[in-house]
Amino acid sequence: MKKEDLPKKIPVFPLSNFIIFPKTTVPLNIFEPRYIDMINDSMKSHKMIGMIQPKNSYIEQNIPELHDIGCLGKITSFKETEDGRYLIELKGVLRFESSKELKTDKKYRILEVDYNNFYHDLDSYKKEIEFSDLELIFKDLRTLFEKKGFIINWKALEKQSLDETINALAMASPFSLEEKQVLLEAEDLNMRKDKIAKILKTYNFDDYNNTTIQ
Repeated sequence: MKKEDLPKKIPVFPLSNFIIFPKTTVPLNIFEPRYIDMINDSMKSHKMIGMIQPKNSYIEQNIPELHDIGCLGKITSFKETEDGRYLIELKGVLRFESSKELKTDKKYRILEVDYNNFYHDLDSYKKEIEFSDLELIFKDLRTLFEKKGFIINWKALEKQSLDETINALAMASPFSLEEKQVLLEAEDLNMRKDKIAKILKTYNFDDYNNTTIQ
């Protein structure tokens, strides 16, 4: 995607407990009327929405304050169910920084955003690294995944680029929302990898009992 094609004003989905990273794809089940409207409007234009985490503080009653940094996503798959829900797939494009929130007559929130610090998210990661080295780097992450009952297909990850792999693991990891926000805001891939390692050091793997994800 070219820089000039990036929208400067984007509708945002301030979804708690959910975060996307560049070059990762996630499914979303849209059922709230305001977000049905948002997807309808987006599908008629650039097919992009921003995912951003709300804070625990509030601008006004029932309107949560938002983090400064989120991730722009492009709708790559769209399906309407018989009961009126939208099932979409959203692919992370690049991160953005919120400049200001716009006042509109829409039911959903719209931000004016700046991409200047994150254009490198659009690049392919060129640094060569053996996948065996990546497995070594994330051995503690694998342990945490397994203790939590998560199953990771490492063979499938081998087929992805390094940035796709690291971002997918960061997104899927059983870290807290605050920890994932730190990973999202990491300046580049190497810094994200290092921050994952630092976060993992704070975990006591013996505290986790193996569970089955239903």
